[in-house]
Amino acid sequence: MRHSANTAFMQRDLKVLWHPCTQMKDHEDILPLIPIKCGSGVWLEDFTGKRYLDAISSWWVNLFGHANPRINQAIQAQLTQLEHVILAGFTHEPVVTLSERLIALTPDGLTRCFYADNGSSGIEVAIKMSFHYWLNQGQAQKTKFLVIQDGYHGETLGALAVGDVALYKQIYAPLLMQTITAPSPAGCYAEAGESYFDYAERQAQALEKIVAQHADEVCAVIIEPLVQCAGGMRMHHPHYLSRLRAICDQYQIHLIADEIAVGFGRTGTLFACEQAAISPDFLCLSKGLTGGYLPLSVVLTHDSIYQAFYDDYHKLSAFLHSHSYTGNPLACQAALATLDIFETDNVLENNQKLAAVMCEATKPLHDHPHVSEVRQQGMILAIELCKNKASRESYDWRERRGIAVYRHALEQGALLRPLGNVVYFMPPYVITPAEIEWLATVAYASIDFATRD
Repeated sequence: MRHSANTAFMQRDLKVLWHPCTQMKDHEDILPLIPIKCGSGVWLEDFTGKRYLDAISSWWVNLFGHANPRINQAIQAQLTQLEHVILAGFTHEPVVTLSERLIALTPDGLTRCFYADNGSSGIEVAIKMSFHYWLNQGQAQKTKFLVIQDGYHGETLGALAVGDVALYKQIYAPLLMQTITAPSPAGCYAEAGESYFDYAERQAQALEKIVAQHADEVCAVIIEPLVQCAGGMRMHHPHYLSRLRAICDQYQIHLIADEIAVGFGRTGTLFACEQAAISPDFLCLSKGLTGGYLPLSVVLTHDSIYQAFYDDYHKLSAFLHSHSYTGNPLACQAALATLDIFETDNVLENNQKLAAVMCEATKPLHDHPHVSEVRQQGMILAIELCKNKASRESYDWRERRGIAVYRHALEQGALLRPLGNVVYFMPPYVITPAEIEWLATVAYASIDFATRD
C-alpha cells in the first residue's frame, strides 16, 4: 500500500507534466520520479513516509529549511493585506523596505533596485540595461558581452548567450547573440603545483588581453563570483575578481556579478564580491533571496547608471522593461523574513562551523581512487569523479556515473543531484553537524557504488 501511494501519484504526473532538465523517457526505467508530500527543515517526505535529506536546497534556493515557521508567518500576514499590485505607477511597503535593506547590505555604491521574476530574467535585465546605458551615452558600437568559460547564467535566450555550458547552449546557438569568451579562472584547471591564486592571475592577464582588443565594442563582462555553479561547481580565487574590477575600470566596461546562486551566504560571506572587496556595476540576486519560497529577482546598480536613463519620455531613453509580477508583495515579504533570520541568528558564523564539519566529514573522499578533486567554498562542496586518478581522466558523460550516484543516494534517503561527474553539497543552513556527517557517508558509499567497473 505504501509503495502504491507513490506509484499512483507518479502515473498521474507522467500523463500531464513535462519536467525541466529531464529526458522524460528516463522515467520509464532509469530515473525514479519521487512524489513529495511535505517538507520540514532539511527533510522532504514522500507519500509513503520515506524521507530525503535535501542536500542541494531544491536547486540551491532553500536557505532556512522547508516550511520555515518565520517565513510562513510573514507570507500569511502579507496574504491578508495585499497579494499583488502593478509596480508601474504604484508601489507598496514590502518592496520599498526590501530595497532599502538590500542597498544597506550589498557592496558600496549599489543604490537602485530593479525587480524581475527569476534569475534568468534578472540576467536579461542586467545585459539589456548595460547595452542601453552605452546607447544612451552615444556609444552605439558597444553591443558585445565578454563571458567566462564554463559560466552559466540561465536558459532564456539572452542569459544562454552570455553563458558557456555547451549542454544548455549548443542546440540553441543559431538563436543567440554572439559573445566573446575568456578562459576560465577556475583552479581545477591549474597546472600541477600552480596555486589557485597564481592561476587566477594568469587567467586575469589572458582576459586583459582580450578586453584590450575588444573594449570599444564590449558592454560588460559577466561572471559568477568565486563559484561557477551549473558549470561544474568550479571555483576560483578572489584575486581574479579584484583584477577583473580593475580591468573593467581601466577599459570602461561594466562588470555584471551574477550572485543568483552564490549570494546570501553560500560562499562564506553574505555576498561573494565581499571577499574581493569589490562592487560590481550590476549585482544580480535571486534563488535564496526569498529563502526558496517564491520566485523573485533583483538587479542592483549604481546611481550613475540610473541617471543615464532619467530624461524626458519622448527621448525614448527610459528602460522599458517589465514583468507582470515585478516586486510581488508576497515574495518581498518572504525576502524580508529571510533577511530577518540573517540579522538575528548569527547565520554566517554558524555556517563557518558547518563548513568546517563538511570539510572534515568528506576528507576520506580525497583518497578515493575515482575522485580527482574535493573543493569547497563556504557552504558549497564539490566532489569531482574521474576514471583515472593519476591522469585525472574524466568519465565520458554517456556513462552517466553521476546518475548512478543520484539513484543510490536516493535509496539511502539523500537528495544528491550531480552535475555530470560532479557530486556536490549545497544544503540549507539549518542542517546539523550529524546530518552532514551522515550525508558524507552516503556520498562515499554512492560514489563507491557508481564507480565500480
